Amino acid sequence: QVRVAESGGGLVQTGESLRLSCLASGRTFTTAAMGWFRQAPGKEREFVAAVTWRGRNSYYADSVQGRFTISKDNDGNAIYLQMSSLSPEDTALYTCAATTLNYPHENYYRASRTYQYWGQGTQVTVSS
Repeated sequence: QVRVAESGGGLVQTGESLRLSCLASGRTFTTAAMGWFRQAPGKEREFVAAVTWRGRNSYYADSVQGRFTISKDNDGNAIYLQMSSLSPEDTALYTCAATTLNYPHENYYRASRTYQYWGQGTQVTVSS
């Protein structure tokens, strides 16, 4: 089993940056990929970004491409989400997730059902 815990959320103003962290523990050697999802009030959860261990591929939602960067540490126990040029539309609960399964196509890593382990989330609020 893999456990994940997020940190780094907060209140920022439009145009500012924020860095989220997600620390994995437990059987982290089984991790195949980790990702970030977000859910705004009244909206469905949506994919933000993901990074795979094999190949170190990263994927982004169109809405954050070019503004957000996902990365992982060399130990494979943590991932980060560097967010820049934030806008009120980015306000949401950001949740980290992990999967121990490898998939052949990036579309799998964009789907929440791919991930078996989820954190509690960290709130990001961007004021206008």
